[in-house]
Amino acid sequence: MMGFTFAEKILGEKSGRGTVRAGEIVEVEPDVALSHDNTAAIVKIFRQIGAEKVRYPERLAIVLDHAVPPPTTRHAQNHAEIRRFVAKQGIAHFYDAGRGICHQVLSEEGLIHPGTLLLGADSHSTHYGALGAFSAGIGRSEMAAIWATGRLWLKVPESTKIVVKGHLGGWATTKDLALHIIGTLGADAAIYRSVEFHGEAIESLSMESRFVLTNMMAEMGAKNAWIPPDETTAAWLKEQAGVEMPERPFLPDEDAVYAEVHVFDASQVEPMVARPGRVDDAVPLSQVAGTRVHQVFIGTCTNGRLEDIAAAARILRGRKVAPDTRLLVIPASSRVLKEATRAGYIEALLEAGAMIGVPGCGPCMGNHMGIPAPGEVTLSTANRNFRGRMGTPDAPIYLASPVVAAASAVTGRITHPEEVARAQQSRSIE
Repeated sequence: MMGFTFAEKILGEKSGRGTVRAGEIVEVEPDVALSHDNTAAIVKIFRQIGAEKVRYPERLAIVLDHAVPPPTTRHAQNHAEIRRFVAKQGIAHFYDAGRGICHQVLSEEGLIHPGTLLLGADSHSTHYGALGAFSAGIGRSEMAAIWATGRLWLKVPESTKIVVKGHLGGWATTKDLALHIIGTLGADAAIYRSVEFHGEAIESLSMESRFVLTNMMAEMGAKNAWIPPDETTAAWLKEQAGVEMPERPFLPDEDAVYAEVHVFDASQVEPMVARPGRVDDAVPLSQVAGTRVHQVFIGTCTNGRLEDIAAAARILRGRKVAPDTRLLVIPASSRVLKEATRAGYIEALLEAGAMIGVPGCGPCMGNHMGIPAPGEVTLSTANRNFRGRMGTPDAPIYLASPVVAAASAVTGRITHPEEVARAQQSRSIE
């Protein structure tokens, strides 16, 4: 018998069946059921199916993050309804407006670790695979069913293995690696698959960088994305969440069967930019360099962590945001904001002319806090650039890394960070 993938192993155990293969249907009880501002809509479905009491309130995690502070009365009413539901149901894992983006918050709070099964009413729930979890996005009706019964059926996904050799160099970041992979394979390359990452390049990544990869795999259609937990995972869990890594992290077998295997060389990755409309329309920065940008946005569940803000601050320290260009920075959580303030990154960004937003999703969903005017171009560190994504249909969105975003904010056009660094060196010599 051939070996088993990560997805087959964890879903086999979580379903109580022991051994399962890709394509089989299993019934599982998720360890964590995540929802955010959409909780108000899920409550309506929950009541429509005749349910009154959540089966396992201790497994629910609810975070207000998509529209914080609420930009309209309707959003405020939704938040109020959610708070009443949380109090009535006795849900302990509730994080109110200002705590941050759900994916960052649950990771910081220690609710996720290797072997956790999380189902979330958010498409970027693939995020938690960086911590060795099986985490997948589901619909609102499915979440209502979990609230009522504690269970849900899943099809065991086929798995794609991505091996990344070498190491990232120069100004290349994990965001560039993610865009390179998606641009090479296509936006539909991993539909309903579990994407496993392996290789020396992955092992060398910081925990914060790993989150970028698993988060971005939602843009390739992945049901789940996973990175093998190791000493880096254990150290992060201990320091950030006070959690010990479990002894059984569900590692795939060496002879596991994969639907596809792809090999990439991290040393060949350069700064990338996804052109408006499609995340997989990713090209080397040189192909779009010089494009005028009116707004630069650094944040989101993809690139709003301390590592990202630090990188942007290093580029912007001692410089100014270009005239007629706006820079908006939104930390992924209140903890990130606090640590960035303590380290002096927020001061550097403010002195450069940046606006600092309340921890949350901000303009990523097009709700508020940075909606562009028609015709304005935004360069964003987010995960999506679909037409109208940021609230305005006729406002193109480019995607890039935090260092490219910061450099572009300085010049007012899409710029390689090396150009800004060279200019600074020249002034220092003079």
